[in-house]
Amino acid sequence: MRKTYAENQAMLSLFAELVLDEAIRNFREQLLYKEIDRALALKDENYFLELTHELKTLQKMKIV
Repeated sequence: MRKTYAENQAMLSLFAELVLDEAIRNFREQLLYKEIDRALALKDENYFLELTHELKTLQKMKIV
């Protein structure tokens, strides 16, 4: 069965959304790693715990 133009556009749109979501997640993860390093350098335990909790939550949502 041939897909219609609308079906193809819907699939492309979903794929683009997945790619964008993953890119945003990767960016946030890298930012968290940098902030975790900063919290360690400042010996800020509360900030470190907050950041590592967010990082763990973010990593659980990973697609692959």
